[in-house]
Amino acid sequence: MGEFRKDLLPEPTSYFEAQGLALTGRGKWRTTRCDFHDGSDSMRINTESGGWCCMACGAHGGDVLAFHMQHHGLEFVEAARELGAYVDDGKPHRGPVKPAGLSPRAALEVVAFEALLVAVAAGNLAHGVVLNDQDRQRLMQAAGRIDLIAQEVLTCA
Repeated sequence: MGEFRKDLLPEPTSYFEAQGLALTGRGKWRTTRCDFHDGSDSMRINTESGGWCCMACGAHGGDVLAFHMQHHGLEFVEAARELGAYVDDGKPHRGPVKPAGLSPRAALEVVAFEALLVAVAAGNLAHGVVLNDQDRQRLMQAAGRIDLIAQEVLTCA
């Protein structure tokens, strides 16, 4: 069986630009289009960690490997091999390798983002704004993500 080597993942800026994404802005967080929902200028990419999040559709991940998996519909090992971050020792692979979960900081960033979305929706509802089906679906997705992270924290505690 081979070995995943995170240190062999491509540098984030180069990787995302090679995927045809034009990164704009300054600082470590840059803006680009989201290919997951064909939105313009809604995805934010961290040029240091490779983490990414679409502010419109909610697609997100912690590094270039997560993006590559989701964007190309690949399993972990297959995506890692394509990116040159899986060192194969010549033996057959036996079963899927589960990628590491979110770091505590990344988990808090996701919870903070999703909680803000829930708060905005609650404020809109309080002022009589009726949510459309897409907004309701995104709100339920946000609640599900918050719940999932909470469950992970509770099982680790």
